[in-house]
Amino acid sequence: MAADEELHRHAVENLEQADALLFGRVTYEMMEAAFRPAARTGEGPDWMAPFARTINAAKKYVVSSTLDRVDWNAELVRGDLASAVQQLKRQPGKGLFVGGVKLPLALAELGLIDEYEFVVHPRLAGHGPTLFAGLSRHIDLKLVGRLELGSGAVAMRYEPRT
Repeated sequence: MAADEELHRHAVENLEQADALLFGRVTYEMMEAAFRPAARTGEGPDWMAPFARTINAAKKYVVSSTLDRVDWNAELVRGDLASAVQQLKRQPGKGLFVGGVKLPLALAELGLIDEYEFVVHPRLAGHGPTLFAGLSRHIDLKLVGRLELGSGAVAMRYEPRT
């Protein structure tokens, strides 16, 4: 994907709408390597700074059975995924932002995602992870928002139909 200034601004707005981020191990490690100040090897453009500040400050929950510990303002989530996420969702506040590939699939299977956002980029890749590959049933969605970015990317927000 082409990550530009406008896309990063949109991502900051999304992150600010949540009380915490919920990541699987792979996404957590990828984001930590890219944005944790102590782990950054090169400086990005100035327009990436607001995203870096926002994700660094955010509370994070990491679902992993292989990590022994996490830091970077994070807590490990262990045990039954459904129970753990339901408990997090019951906490007062704005809610959780989930990122990744495998974790959203597991949460969709459990019916624990209240809203989806898909950003379609104007690039054909031909490889890479397939979102929701292996989902056991159809989940019908209702479009609740759409944002066209200058790059040609389109962010579409959906809620599950009930």
